[in-house]
Order: sequence, then C-alpha cells, then structure tokens
Amino acid sequence: MTLEQLRIFVAVAEREHVTRAAEALNLTQSAASGAVAALEREFATKLFHRIGRGIALTDAGHLFLGEARAILGRAEAATAAMREVSGLARGHLAIKASQTIANHFLPLRLVAFRRAYPGISLAVSIGNSADVAQAITEGQAEIGFVEGPGDTLVHPHIAAEPIAHDRLVMVVAADHPWAGRKDLTALDLACGTWVLREDGSGTRAVFIEAMAALGVAYAALDIAIELPANGSVLTAVIGGAGSTILSELVCADAIAAGKLIEIPIELPRRTYFAVQHQDRTRTRAAAALLATLRQT
Repeated sequence: MTLEQLRIFVAVAEREHVTRAAEALNLTQSAASGAVAALEREFATKLFHRIGRGIALTDAGHLFLGEARAILGRAEAATAAMREVSGLARGHLAIKASQTIANHFLPLRLVAFRRAYPGISLAVSIGNSADVAQAITEGQAEIGFVEGPGDTLVHPHIAAEPIAHDRLVMVVAADHPWAGRKDLTALDLACGTWVLREDGSGTRAVFIEAMAALGVAYAALDIAIELPANGSVLTAVIGGAGSTILSELVCADAIAAGKLIEIPIELPRRTYFAVQHQDRTRTRAAAALLATLRQT
C-alpha cells in the first residue's frame, strides 16, 4: 500500500467514478483502476461494488475511506512541517468553518492574514459543527472554527480553544405577534413556533442551551421547520414561519431593513472556538492565522 494508491482510492471514492478521478489526478484510467485493484488484492476484499457502469463503496470501502483520508492528512502535515523547517516561504492552509463564522467572522480577517503572509494560500469549506469535527479527525482540514457551548466540542481527538465571542438575538418577522413586545415569559416561549438550524449545528446547540437558561425545556417547543443554512432560516422567519435565535452578525442587515424585529430578551453570549487534531503538530501557518484572529 502506497500513498499514491491511497490518493487514487480517495479520489475514486469521492467521485464514485474511475474515469473522473483519473482525469482529476492527471492519470490514465488504467492506472487508476490498477491502483484500486492492487489495494483490493492486498487486503483480499472488495472496496467497491461494480453496478453497471457505476461504482459504490462497499462497507469495507467506507471503513477504509476514513482511514485513508487520515493517513493522507498526516502525510500532508508531515510535508508541511518539513517545508517550514527548510524555510519554504509558501504554503497552503485548509480550513473548515461553520456557516456563521465562515460567512461573517472570517472573511475580512483572512484578508488581513493574506496581507501579512502573501505566500500562504487559504482554502475554506463550510459545514456545521459536526462536519468540522469530522474534517479535522479525518485530516481534510488542518484547522476548524465552530461556535459553542463548549460541551458540543467534546471529542477524543480534538483540542479546542476560544478565539472570539458572539452575541445572539431572538428575532421575528415585523408582523409577528411578538413584534413590539417588551418582554416574554417562559410560557410565551414554550407556546411559540420556531425555525431552527439542523441537528449538529452549533447555533442549534446554543439555542437549546439558551432556552434551558430561560426555563424552557427543548422537548416542549414547537419546532415548525429545520433548515440547513442561516439564510434559509432568515427567509423562513421573514416569511412568517416563526421565531428563531441567530447570531447578531447574521441578522444585522435584515433588522436594519425592518424585515426582522429583535425581541428584547437577554441571551447568553456564545464563544467561537478554533479546533485542531490534538495529535498533529500545529504548523506555523496555522499559528500565524490564530494570532491574526486574536488581534483583529
């Protein structure tokens, strides 16, 4: 088993297509097929189902994919570390961040980082907190950013550190019955209709914690719609689907435009966390990024 075979296997698995994987890696189709066949011979097990012209991972293939990604991640980390030791001025930093952080907190700070370190390229992908944790453990990203409560980040291989704080707001449409109310009781909240992010979202976890602090059990709430993006939640709330709790950064424009009304209720501040694999050496690029974020 070689790193090149693992790279080919991961490319084929992600695309579920040998030819497209070979094109992406600038290889011949026979070379890609041969690498997969060599792995299957070595382990005496099938990694893919062949279904007509298509392929799909077997159970063994799914298991091997996670391990292969982790191995490739470690190899890339080792390469990055040695390049830094040798004084290479250029590099690449893969980042995975939750929607709120990626869309509202990071962009201008990444611009500041690039001004200071123009030789380091940055690639940011977006997912919920669970996706970020998976990307870190499987080596798809060196550093991740999520919002918490901190207990959502408990993981045997992830180390988390706070980098910033965020204010949450409860919002409703301008014609919602709560608009203009000066206060809401726990009974009001329990009887309301809510629009939430999906399970696994840090925003949802903070919402549950905030409701508990206000004396409202999550199980008692009427959750009308669950959506996978902040923008979708805002659109549904503006359309009258119910109320929600989101970052002030996410809601600011809609509040300023009068499309949303903030309910004057005290909510806990939440923390943004940087997360990395606890067993991997932090590169200088990652350390410099964290230093930039703390200064801005």
